[in-house]
Amino acid sequence: MRLSFKDSQQLFETLPRVLRVGLDVSPLALTKAGTARYLTNLLNGLEGDSSLEVRPYSLDGSGRLRRVARDTVWYPAMLPWKARREGVDVLHCTTMRAPFRSRVPLVVTIHDVAVLRHPETFNRWTRRYSAHALPRVARAADAIIVGSKFAGGEVRRLLGVPTEKLRVIPYGVGPPFRPEGPREEGSYVLAVSTLEPRKNLPRLIEGFRRAELHGLELRLVGAEGWGAVPVDGAGVRRLAGVDDEQLARLYRGAACVAYVSLYEGFGLPVLEAMACAAPVVAPAGPPYSEFAHGIAFEVDPLDPDSIAQGLQRAVAGGAQPVGARRAADFTWERAVQAHVDLYRELAA
Repeated sequence: MRLSFKDSQQLFETLPRVLRVGLDVSPLALTKAGTARYLTNLLNGLEGDSSLEVRPYSLDGSGRLRRVARDTVWYPAMLPWKARREGVDVLHCTTMRAPFRSRVPLVVTIHDVAVLRHPETFNRWTRRYSAHALPRVARAADAIIVGSKFAGGEVRRLLGVPTEKLRVIPYGVGPPFRPEGPREEGSYVLAVSTLEPRKNLPRLIEGFRRAELHGLELRLVGAEGWGAVPVDGAGVRRLAGVDDEQLARLYRGAACVAYVSLYEGFGLPVLEAMACAAPVVAPAGPPYSEFAHGIAFEVDPLDPDSIAQGLQRAVAGGAQPVGARRAADFTWERAVQAHVDLYRELAA
């Protein structure tokens, strides 16, 4: 049976409209840490949704001049102009770097506001740029995504963002981070962290030494950040060029995983370690308590003795299958769908 033009038009109008999403992927040129994992999983999930047309936008390059150009030209002018010219329905900037105004509905992910809480742990350019840009970005955004209730509260308090503009979308975890699979050989405590002041590595190293975990070494996995962070010494070994498969093996083989950052909006390595059933040492309180309460061995990250005691208890506690069961509630599929729902709400 042939449909009339009117019937064909009505049928077409009932089909779901393809949503055009502009996604800033510039951060992939700058980091391989948690922000990059969030962005990579989000991009993969969005590109697998046939109801979306994803347009990645990026100003590539990681040199100093390129970074300055990205902050001063790309985000304030080029990116919003490009999004409007190409007719996207929603523009999503995946870090706090974003336009100060946009004629296209704007979503911004603010992973944390550490630069406002602990400016001394950032370089001079980041401190100055963020103090100028973050309030403007917060005002320009139609919606702000945060990974935890704690991060949302910080954004409200420090940037004056109304609650109705905030969306809490917890991060996820997936393959290869699971309990089953090969384990790295050796006896070690594992720390996964960018090497920069905020990550508190000197106190972790001191706590490890005070714990006197005979026969165990401390293995550090993470890219260079900024600032002189001393991580060398007896019993400490730094690993470079670790991919996800090897990282999962390291999580599974660790006597425990230690993450004692001074400030985070979520703390993804804690969730990944839990997913691999590893015993985890983490700071007491939020944001970790939102997903790791009763599972992580909680410590005071400012006190090396507290860290040492946490390491001793975690090593003695052994594998934590309950951590893997809790982590299973946090999937990238669920996180991506929550993003899509928000995009459609703003584009309606």
